[in-house]
Amino acid sequence: MTKQPSDTTPVEVCIVTKDHEIKGTVYVSKYTKSNRELTELLNDKERRFLAVTNAEIIAQGTVGTPKRYDFLEIHIDSIIIMHPASQALFKESSKAQEDIAKFRELRNKLSQTKPF
Repeated sequence: MTKQPSDTTPVEVCIVTKDHEIKGTVYVSKYTKSNRELTELLNDKERRFLAVTNAEIIAQGTVGTPKRYDFLEIHIDSIIIMHPASQALFKESSKAQEDIAKFRELRNKLSQTKPF
């Protein structure tokens, strides 16, 4: 069964293989719990390759400009680690997000005031 684009949502990820680091976008089902979507992608018994769009790939241990691809497929067995690119070390509560927004608003107001 082919999923329609409306059934998926993009997730920016970082993928580590034995030889490469890859950043790009994968598409996960909208119907999966948000904390399980990447796990279910990797554990799908019928999937051998993971499609990645807007991919940047660089060899492990090198410095330089990454190679860029509009589309890349990675064999599932070669993936060592995959995580959301924007994932923080901890999940902020809605209260923490409100506090951050208030702090940014205050900082913006202060930056617009004239010094004494």
